[in-house]
Parts: sequence; structure tokens; C-alpha cells
Amino acid sequence: MRGGPQLLAGGCGGMAAASGEGTEGDSDGGGEELVLTPAQLIRSLEQAWLNEKFAPELLESKPEIIECVVEQLDHMEANLKRAKRGDLKVSIHRMEIERIRYVLSSYLRCRLVKIEKFFPHVLEKEKSRAEGDPSILSPEEFAFAKEYMANTETYLRNVALKHMPPNLQKVSLLKSVPKPNLDSFVFLRVLERQENILVEPETDEQREYTIDLEEDSQHLIRYKTIAPLVASGAVQLI
Repeated sequence: MRGGPQLLAGGCGGMAAASGEGTEGDSDGGGEELVLTPAQLIRSLEQAWLNEKFAPELLESKPEIIECVVEQLDHMEANLKRAKRGDLKVSIHRMEIERIRYVLSSYLRCRLVKIEKFFPHVLEKEKSRAEGDPSILSPEEFAFAKEYMANTETYLRNVALKHMPPNLQKVSLLKSVPKPNLDSFVFLRVLERQENILVEPETDEQREYTIDLEEDSQHLIRYKTIAPLVASGAVQLI
């Protein structure tokens, strides 16, 4: 799969099975397989959701997490159907399922909103992506972005551009649609200590400087300064 190691949670099944187990790593023939407990899988989803919600740009796609979460939800639904009626645990597990579905839906909806808002830049970034680099779009999102761009161009051509003088009938969507504002400020919590993070000056009178980010500390900082740390999982947007 693109964008990272394959994620498994008890074989992507058995949501009720894990609570305190650790993460195990396995490699076979150079391939990496990361085994996550269900609790760790849900935490990965929540982290991806919060990062996507607060980042000004579209982040790397996480199709392996989505796939495993959907399979876990199906497994939980199947377990509930076999549970005894009147069991209090059924209501508790039902609320947990709804909570996870909300996080998953909100995450996917947030990504679609960004694709619609920045579609020319998203497609351009995907087009210029070096071979082997993680994709910011899942195959389904890529198809949606291309269709959205084609429909937008058709709409502009039929509604407005055909009525303009010939020299004004071409428009660059890359120039017309605003880019994500990477200079916006975000709140973050540090998950892994980082040293010598370069902070660029905000005005010509200031000079660039470096800072250390201590584990569990919280900061308000310009997004583009810590964008690589968001991608690596060293910090969590909040």
C-alpha cells in the first residue's frame, strides 16, 4: 500500500480483543508489517483526524488505517448481533461504534472539503510527486478531484467564459483558486522531543532562530515550520 506500512489490528479483526498489548514489528523479505492492537488503531485514526482537521493543507492519505477501521466496525457489528438482548454491554459497545463512525466520517468529510477548496493545487502536488513519495490522495479521492476539476472547467466555460472576448476565454485555475495558507498558526502537542527546529522570521527586522520542542509540551507556531513533524507523527495538532 502507498503511504506507509500495512496496518493490522489482530488481523484487522477482533476489536474487543486488545487493550494493553504493545506494537509488534515484522519484516519479511524487506517488507514492513506493523501490527496494531484495536486500541492503537483507533488512536491512529483519531490522530489522523485531528491533524487533518487543524492543518491548513491536505495531508497524506491514510487508506490502510481507513480499511482496517471499517473492517473493525464490521466485526463489532457482527459481535453485537450475537450478543444477548438486554445486556448492558451492548449499549456501551453501540455508543463506541457510533463514536468511531463519527470520527471516521468527520475525517473523510474534512478531506473532501479541502479537495474541493484547493483542487488545482492538490492535483498539481500529486502530479509533481516524486516516485516513491507517499500520495496525499487515495485512488477514490484522486478520481473525485479530477472529476471535480473537469466539472468546474465545464461550468466556467459554459456559463461565463464563452460570453467573454476570445482573449479572455482561458483561465488558470491554479492562479484563480487560493492556495492553502501554510503561514497560518496552529496549536500542537509534542509527542517526541525535537531539537533545533528552525523558525523563520515573520518580519525583515527579525532573524531566524532555532527552538527545542520538549515531549508533552504545547505550542502555538506557524504551520510550515512544523509541517514535516506533523507528517512524521512527532507532533499532534490540537
